[in-house]
Amino acid sequence: MKNIAVFASGNGTNLQALIDAIENGKIKNGRIKVVFSNKKDAFALERARKHGIEALYMDAKSAGTREDFDRLLAEEMNKRCIDLICLAGYMKILTRNFIDAFKGKIMNVHPSLLPSFGGEGMHGLNVHKAVIGYGAKMSGCTVHFVDYGTDTGPIIVQECVAVDDDDTPETLQQKILPYEYSAYTRAVALFCAGKLAVEGRKVRVKK
Repeated sequence: MKNIAVFASGNGTNLQALIDAIENGKIKNGRIKVVFSNKKDAFALERARKHGIEALYMDAKSAGTREDFDRLLAEEMNKRCIDLICLAGYMKILTRNFIDAFKGKIMNVHPSLLPSFGGEGMHGLNVHKAVIGYGAKMSGCTVHFVDYGTDTGPIIVQECVAVDDDDTPETLQQKILPYEYSAYTRAVALFCAGKLAVEGRKVRVKK
């Protein structure tokens, strides 16, 4: 059984999708051991409590440097024997030491087809504004492993969504969200089943 930690800073809709997928059996051999947030009032923590999952809040300002905070956070994850960390709207950049401590064990979902429309500042509606402004005909979402860059890690799963002429950033966001949920569920299910192998930049699904 893989122990999963979900990091969230806000509402936690991707968290809810993962909770639902575990409860309905779409994700086997995995359980969410803890939901962590750097925001005390994040609704993601309430979602965790409603499902009997530990809700952990830590104030980054009380820990000194970013490195100090991530060191304490890594200690908390190790106490709980965490096998996989899922970023679900976690609005803090992880430090290199934290990423090294959980190399190949941190996933993130991004609302575009990476490597397009990723990088610094590309989150939330900013992504969809950029997609529409560029005139792209297709968008979607990407689940990837986290590395030192922003949205640059090896790609696990992608889903495509057509961009219609009358789409706004808001409508495009709503079209893509269900695909984020299904893509994240699939990526986590594959990880928990031991079927993911990273070879350089490529993530292969073992049979």
